[in-house]
Amino acid sequence: MNDYLILMKSELIITIIIFLLLGIKLSNKLKNDALLLFIQIILLLNLIAGFFFNKDGSLFDGMFHTTALIALQKSILNAGVYLISLLFAGWYKKTEHLSEFFILILSALLGMDLLISSGNFLMFFLSLELATIPIAALTNFDLEKKISSEAAMKMILSSAFSSGILLFGISLIYGATGSINFEALPALLNGSPIQIMAFVFLFTAFAFKLSIVPFHLWTADVYEGAPIAVTSFLSVISKAAIAFVFISTLYKVFLPLEHIWYIMIMGLSVATMILGNLFALRQQNIKRFLAFSSIAQVGFILVGISSNSGAGISSVVYFTIVYMISNLAAFGVAAAISSQTGKEKIDEYKGLYKTNPLLSWILALALFSLAGIPPTAGFFGKLFLLTAGAAKGNYVFILIAALNMIVSLYYYLRVVRSVFIEKNEQPIEKIELLPSVKFALILCAAGIVLVGLLSWIYDYIQILSQ
Repeated sequence: MNDYLILMKSELIITIIIFLLLGIKLSNKLKNDALLLFIQIILLLNLIAGFFFNKDGSLFDGMFHTTALIALQKSILNAGVYLISLLFAGWYKKTEHLSEFFILILSALLGMDLLISSGNFLMFFLSLELATIPIAALTNFDLEKKISSEAAMKMILSSAFSSGILLFGISLIYGATGSINFEALPALLNGSPIQIMAFVFLFTAFAFKLSIVPFHLWTADVYEGAPIAVTSFLSVISKAAIAFVFISTLYKVFLPLEHIWYIMIMGLSVATMILGNLFALRQQNIKRFLAFSSIAQVGFILVGISSNSGAGISSVVYFTIVYMISNLAAFGVAAAISSQTGKEKIDEYKGLYKTNPLLSWILALALFSLAGIPPTAGFFGKLFLLTAGAAKGNYVFILIAALNMIVSLYYYLRVVRSVFIEKNEQPIEKIELLPSVKFALILCAAGIVLVGLLSWIYDYIQILSQ
């Protein structure tokens, strides 16, 4: 009983919080300000609890398992959700359905935690659906906006399509091997045509969720139509969870098919980096710009995953932390400007530095990190990814990735140039930040600097990844 409580600690705490919020909603006693403060405090406690009383083990005949690395991955997701609760406080206070919003966010987070701990494909599929369905509802949370409804429809259709592909792949795997258990499958995989076909279907489902080219077409429209808090959740938390489970599935379950998935990852990584960069170059809307740049970032994550080593796992987990704080800082600035002025075009950011120096510096720092400029954490994150990928000796692949980093510099610096250099007779007026928003932005900015300089963070992840 005690093992059950400790091993499923993260999932149980989130479930309790969901029921608490449901009770508060039904009692209807708290106003938005008080409710938001309560949610922020309880999410901070959840984040802290994630670092204590962790234990390795499995439950339900191996369907659920956890390790120190998995506990860290869940804590990274918890940290992201806590930051999201702070960054978009202005929008939360205006919405009429704050309790429902966080119930849906936490339901998706619960699904992601179970997904990371999955030990067989049945648990995997159910967890993935639990993580996906609430996000579709969240995408439509701006009920009065048509674009939000359209984004939700695209999200539902693409999710249903990828779920169908995933189920077909799982069916083929079971038909070819007689098992859906992660521990048993490696010994049963012999590279037969039907097993390869099953793997391709499963890989395609992952590609949809990670927005890997050519399965990325839903991403920009959904990101643009969803409320910016939901876009941030999709861009950071959802991507991180799928990346974690993708790497563990490839390394542990499909290890006998490495000669196939290495080629697939290499080809799709190159396509994802190049097309993500090319589309990002021509974007004017800041949300679509960050959407396409996030697609290019997934291409770099695939470089690290291709290594099939402990360094690959540690570089991906480390980069996820860096990407989370950098992207949330950029989205936080965009949300603060959009909620008070309605401006979302990059050209409208011209001269922002004159009226909003703090927001300008935080946005610049976030974009420098996403571009991989030293000494920001993003530089070290991409360095570790490329180093892990280079271990395979495929230097042409690494050279293409490095060249794409140079291309990405152009469009990230284009935004910085608009903010600091280009003149504007009527720059965006002074933005008044709520204390929680300012605190979260400064926290992200400090993280962008410190995560890169504190080498023990990567060393700790590396130890857990062995």
